[in-house]
Amino acid sequence: MIKGLYAVTPDEPNTDVLLAKVEAALQGGINILQYRNKQANHKLQTQQARAILSLCRQYNVPLIINDSVKLCLTLDADGVHIGADDGDLDEIRARLGPSKILGASCYNRLDLALNAQQAGVNYVAFGACFASSTKPNAPVASLDLFRLAQMQLHIPTVAIGGITLANAPLTIDAGANAIAVINAIFNTSDVKLGTQQFAQLFDTF
Repeated sequence: MIKGLYAVTPDEPNTDVLLAKVEAALQGGINILQYRNKQANHKLQTQQARAILSLCRQYNVPLIINDSVKLCLTLDADGVHIGADDGDLDEIRARLGPSKILGASCYNRLDLALNAQQAGVNYVAFGACFASSTKPNAPVASLDLFRLAQMQLHIPTVAIGGITLANAPLTIDAGANAIAVINAIFNTSDVKLGTQQFAQLFDTF
């Protein structure tokens, strides 16, 4: 399930604008969507995530909630993505149950990925693979990590951080099963077209 284009929503306060962008991305061919809005309060996050979940159901695309296990369970979303400081993965897996998707940020560390796999996550994310405007101070993850992960992990890997149409093939070639993209999709003038261009990259691999 975790493969191809993995879109992550931008910090958009206007729900109507956000929904229009999300639907365009769904029409363009994303495989999975993560709702992430670090600027919104809990009420707005709940409103936006509920509306996005309805759209994702229409397009049969899984919705992952960033950080919040509570919001994921409240809405019955498809899963949650957890950072290193967002809780114990074993406890989160127990709360989610076996059927929900659980992803973990592992930055530039294979040891975190191995531990996460042991805790029952469904995928791990490495990054920032390239300079990222979303997280300018994020540690740099070498593309060699994906090659090492192929040998030592049996779960999918996601590349994140500064990914563009120009450099995305490098991450796919290195072995990333999915690429996570925010700005290069949602900050374009034509979200659907931008999404299609990213999705087509996987046709050649």
